[in-house]
Amino acid sequence: MRRTAHLVPLLACVAAFAWAACAQAATLVPVGDFDNPIFVTSDPANPDRLLVAEREGRVVEVSGSSSTVFADIQAWVRCCEGERGLLSIAPALDFATSGRLYAAYTGETVAGGAVGDIHVDAFRPNPGGGAPLREPLTTIAHSSQIHNGGQLQLARDGHLYLSTGDNGEGAKAQDPGSLLGKILRIDPADGSTAVWASGLRNPWRFSLDRLSGTMVIGDVGQDLREEVDIGVAGANYGWNCREGFVAYPGAPASCAGRTGFTDPVFDYPHANPGDGGAFGCSITGGYVVRDPGVPELYGRYLYADFCVGQLRSLVLPPSPTGLASGDRSEGLSVANPVSFGEDSAGRLYVASKDGPVYRLVGSPGATVAPPPLSLSVKRRPLVILQARKVGRRTVKLIVRVLPCGENAGNRVYVNRNGRLFRQRRLSRRCVAKFRVRVRGRTRFRAFFEGQRSQVRKIALAKPRP
Repeated sequence: MRRTAHLVPLLACVAAFAWAACAQAATLVPVGDFDNPIFVTSDPANPDRLLVAEREGRVVEVSGSSSTVFADIQAWVRCCEGERGLLSIAPALDFATSGRLYAAYTGETVAGGAVGDIHVDAFRPNPGGGAPLREPLTTIAHSSQIHNGGQLQLARDGHLYLSTGDNGEGAKAQDPGSLLGKILRIDPADGSTAVWASGLRNPWRFSLDRLSGTMVIGDVGQDLREEVDIGVAGANYGWNCREGFVAYPGAPASCAGRTGFTDPVFDYPHANPGDGGAFGCSITGGYVVRDPGVPELYGRYLYADFCVGQLRSLVLPPSPTGLASGDRSEGLSVANPVSFGEDSAGRLYVASKDGPVYRLVGSPGATVAPPPLSLSVKRRPLVILQARKVGRRTVKLIVRVLPCGENAGNRVYVNRNGRLFRQRRLSRRCVAKFRVRVRGRTRFRAFFEGQRSQVRKIALAKPRP
């Protein structure tokens, strides 16, 4: 049974952490109860239109005190052995008009590939009703029921970033030929995928600081340590040679003498160290707090541990090679916190495996002045060029510009083999279509307001001699 509640304050100054909760005054308010909630986000254009992903394959839209199923993709999702299921979602920038939603999930065979493979697909509403329309982007072989990773984020550069676990095989994280134990960069235009960072065990949750764009990764450890990493392109975080700041006791012989690993900025043990220090069994990576309504935590990284349930925060270093400081309990706890989430206004949420989803709020009337750089950073337009064969010598070129909004009605230009070929105004959904005859190998590229798409190389029927 799914229930959505009005925001009612919870008692934050619980006995075990009264000093911290009363001092910080941040608290949690319930958003609603869901069936195995796994991630929370919102419409990029409307922070009050929440989207809650449920593990079995539903995406629930929450608006005010009502909730409806926005998308049901259970037919493609394999759930729920081990850690399998819908992993996370990322609304497209033009979600308000297109309804396009990217999803990462472990798949059934009907999704293509083997059972349990990790899929990243785009889904959009079906005008005829029924199951949403699916556009496969990429599939990653994954045979285990554990260590999927699964965080999906749409970044300012227009690319999707996906975390993958090591499939329960630590060596995969150090294998440059494997897509497992990595952060991957995916082009939403064609699904092309590249390794962005490596050496991770199970980076279940990472986030992008909405102010700076910095990636912060919570990587689940093995026997000893849980860690927080700053994302750096090309970095190798050391698993399965290292675990946190220490050498992994079960490291293979190939790790001997290896150097060049990027250390975490923070780690904590599985055993309780005492004195209020962090401990647990599985880190749930969170977000840098950028909600002006929570000045008590503004600029601090909020995270939790699935087994302990404490919400804690720390100050990240200015450099990926530095160390975090000021780790502390916030006097708040959630049973089995499986994921944090952030809406498009920067408000933070935490989902419990048992069903409740909460929003983090500050003390009444408290606020912090926005920093010089606006929280709503203007994104450069993303130009996507697709080509579909419609005849022996004919293709349809489709140009899409994201985000849409005020870009609708402006002109896009298409070059053919390096020369201006055609131009057309974007539709109200920021799409322009061209029907083109092609003979032999031809290169196309689309342009919009100084931004350009990837080159599309097309080879159809060659002219007869």
